[in-house]
Amino acid sequence: MPNIQRKGKIMTQIRTPMVAGNWKMHKTVAEAQALAREIRRGLPASLDVDVVLAPPYTALSAVAREIHGSPLALAGQDVFWETQGAYTGAISPLMLADAGCRLVIIGHSERRQYFGETDATVNKKIKAALPVGLTPIVCIGETLAQREAQETLAVIASQLSNGLLGLGPSEVGRLVIAYEPVWAIGTGRTATPAQAQEVHHFIRRWLQDQVGAPVAEGLRILYGGSVTPENIRELSAAPDIDGALVGGASLKAESFLKIVALGR
Repeated sequence: MPNIQRKGKIMTQIRTPMVAGNWKMHKTVAEAQALAREIRRGLPASLDVDVVLAPPYTALSAVAREIHGSPLALAGQDVFWETQGAYTGAISPLMLADAGCRLVIIGHSERRQYFGETDATVNKKIKAALPVGLTPIVCIGETLAQREAQETLAVIASQLSNGLLGLGPSEVGRLVIAYEPVWAIGTGRTATPAQAQEVHHFIRRWLQDQVGAPVAEGLRILYGGSVTPENIRELSAAPDIDGALVGGASLKAESFLKIVALGR
């Protein structure tokens, strides 16, 4: 939970940064174990960042064993909205929790692009994940066409409004939001710190209006989109950017650990 500091009459939240590695469709079980082991061994003795690994489903249990007793947390890359049933190929929230997951990525742009994810299904998945104790990392972001049409903030507001529909302040406070401009994912293009901060600030203000300042100030908002060891320091220095959702750079321990260090 975030620490709270009081300065005069103003209460500010100090949010613990989070760096989550989304391995996507990479790594066999043995490769995932080896990568998790290398990351675990490379963590600094004093860690002031929450570090999350999201391997493919087949490697969840093996990675859970590998990181047991360490500060590392495990996440699923997606989830279905039912706990069980005739849903061939789907993974339920209970199954993720049973495999050792504490978090789950929901609404990633690749799920939206290739697998028909919508704001409505994101909403259903969030509501299924929370009751079993999973922390949703809820992904939102605009396409290049939407940015060029100056629709970024309208798209973000719509995704938030529909994706978080029916959630109360206490439920929203258990989320992590990840802003990932679709045009920057896997392209090598990265939003400038100013561009990213503008959207992160908008997200926090939107949340403040909807669920109140305490929840909005305490909730972590990550940046995702070609995050590298070279750009993490400047990105994470922005006041409303609380860490990163990392794709390609999380597939090698050396680059991922540099990102975990936030460029320090």
